[in-house]
Amino acid sequence: MEVIDAIILGIVQGLTEFLPVSSSGHLELGKAILGDDSIPQESLLFTVVLHFATALSTIVVFRKDVLDIFKGLFQFKWNEETQFSLKIIISMIPAALIGLLFEEQLESFFGGDIRFVGLMLLVTAVLLFLADRAKDTDKGVSYWKSFIIGVSQAIAVLPGISRSGATISTSVLLGVDKSRAARFSFLMVVPLILGKMAKDIFSGQLNFESEQTVAMGAGFVAAFIAGLVACTWMIQLVRKSKLTYFAIYCLIVGCIAIGYSFWG
Repeated sequence: MEVIDAIILGIVQGLTEFLPVSSSGHLELGKAILGDDSIPQESLLFTVVLHFATALSTIVVFRKDVLDIFKGLFQFKWNEETQFSLKIIISMIPAALIGLLFEEQLESFFGGDIRFVGLMLLVTAVLLFLADRAKDTDKGVSYWKSFIIGVSQAIAVLPGISRSGATISTSVLLGVDKSRAARFSFLMVVPLILGKMAKDIFSGQLNFESEQTVAMGAGFVAAFIAGLVACTWMIQLVRKSKLTYFAIYCLIVGCIAIGYSFWG
């Protein structure tokens, strides 16, 4: 892999991990329009490296919250940190179950069906549009809300449904304060990313070649920096109710995808 390719892929990963536009949906559209062979099938190791970079960028942005989560996990006191840690764990349950029980079925959705992707992008657009118009509150995330938000994260494995868009929108529509909604959305995915990384590492399928070092390092740095920018930017956009711009984008791309599926 060329260094410039690794940097581009790193930037794309860093941005789409946080911006509500569905990276998986865009990848499926690219495969269908350009052809499967037009998009390089990157190594599993490179994918793991990029996901680690975006997880690390989340940890850096929310370093105080991450520290509180660890305090909650290792303390035997029923305090705010412990409760927040429990809510994060609860939010992980739906996606973890879906990933473990229906892995093969989920793969069937990634076959280049751009009509389905287009429809899911329209769903994302509606969610973002509604979330932008929801009244802001000062409420936090309760236990049952954390589970419902987790369900939305599980549904977001479908190409075209943005994970950040679905979880933030669900949180806001449930009456959670917009800043807290963005914070919870980004923190809840970190354990899942690290868990998926651990699964890939222990699968024995990772192959490393020394000539990949520079490219992977460049991709890691690009994904980390792009992730820092996108994560910080998204927090501000959610707080200022600017998700409509992404809703319009998803609406346009979704309609184009559906139209292309009929006439392409």
